[in-house]
Amino acid sequence: MAITYPLTLPTSIGMASITLRSTNAVALSSSPFTYAQKVYAYPGQRWSASVTIPPVHRDTAEPWIAFLTALRGQYGTFLMGDPNATAPQGAASGTLLVNGASQTGGSIVCDGAANNTLIFKAGDYVQLGATAATRTLHKLLQDVTSNGSGNFTMEIWPHVRTSPANNATITYTNTVGRWRLASNETEWSIDAATKYGISFDCVEAI
Repeated sequence: MAITYPLTLPTSIGMASITLRSTNAVALSSSPFTYAQKVYAYPGQRWSASVTIPPVHRDTAEPWIAFLTALRGQYGTFLMGDPNATAPQGAASGTLLVNGASQTGGSIVCDGAANNTLIFKAGDYVQLGATAATRTLHKLLQDVTSNGSGNFTMEIWPHVRTSPANNATITYTNTVGRWRLASNETEWSIDAATKYGISFDCVEAI
C-alpha cells in the first residue's frame, strides 16, 4: 500500500518538548554612519519547530522512527499543531464560516457566531483548508468579538496565501498545519540502557 501524505503523528508516546517559531521575511539595513534604519517587509511568513521525544525503549520508539523515515527527508509532509492548545481560550462554538471569497492577507472576514460574543482570545489558533493536503495553521493576534449580526474579522499570522472559498468552515479545535522535515537526514540515538533518543526540526510546508 502506497504511503499517502500528509502523515499523522504517531501515538505511541507524546512529545517531551516542542519549540515553535514564527519567522518573517524582513530585511533591515542600517547606515554605518548614522545608524538610521530602513526596514523592508516581504510577504514570506512561515512556522518552524524543533521536536523532542522522551527517551523510550524500542517498542515505543519504532513508530516514531518509521514515521520520520517514511517522510523521505523533505519530500513528504505531516500534520502537527500546538499540543497544549487543542481548544480556544475564547467562547467559540457552532460552525464558523468564511464570509466572502477571494480573501488573502492578514485579515479574514467571517460569520456564524452568536451576536456580540467574544469568540477568540489573542493567541488562539484556527485552521483553514478543506482537505488534509491544504490545511494551514494560523494564530490569532487580537481578541475577536462578533458584531450584532454575528460577523467578525480575524487578524491572523501567518497571512492567508490561498483564499478559502466563501462559506468554508473554520476549524478551531485540534488545529493542525502541514509540515515537512527541515533536513533530508533523519537520525536517532541508542544508549547503553537501550533507550532511544529522537528529535527533529521541521518547517511549514508551503
